[in-house]
Amino acid sequence: MLITIPLLYRLFFLYIEPISALVGSYFAAGAPATYLHLLASTASKSTLDVSSNPPNTPTLVSLYQLSNLYLLFALNEHLVLSSATSLITWRRLLFCLLIADFGHLATMYPLAVERGLAVGRTEALMRVYAYFWEWNAMDWGSVGFVYCGALMRLSFLLGVGLSSPASEDQARRQSKQE
Repeated sequence: MLITIPLLYRLFFLYIEPISALVGSYFAAGAPATYLHLLASTASKSTLDVSSNPPNTPTLVSLYQLSNLYLLFALNEHLVLSSATSLITWRRLLFCLLIADFGHLATMYPLAVERGLAVGRTEALMRVYAYFWEWNAMDWGSVGFVYCGALMRLSFLLGVGLSSPASEDQARRQSKQE
């Protein structure tokens, strides 16, 4: 089924989100110490001295692999969706990315556990997942932007802003008659 994808979805899924993933890829591989510093909670920053000690080899390998996955994410989303004219293809890829959004949010749980040592579990979960006014740049990218992407995907999958196939066919017929 062919469909015209609304501009907001095309801008977000073809450009904004892939560029964001490329930024994440750059920081994970190109500036791993900065990446870790931004990810660390205040409590663990005292034990994580990234200014004088570079990350150890297993951590670097993990960050390089993460960078590679961010790159795959960016290329996959942009190249597949920009070449797809089928609503089925868009829905399937965005469904997979929505599952990945939930997985990405789950990866932030250890940060909540660490923060919970001082303030309690519920408060720690709120600090990681809800108290946006306390977020640093990494929290905004790892939680806030993921919320935005998940909301965009849910909206698309629920058909928000998409015209029905019947109205698409009708619009094509009208444009051919004019």
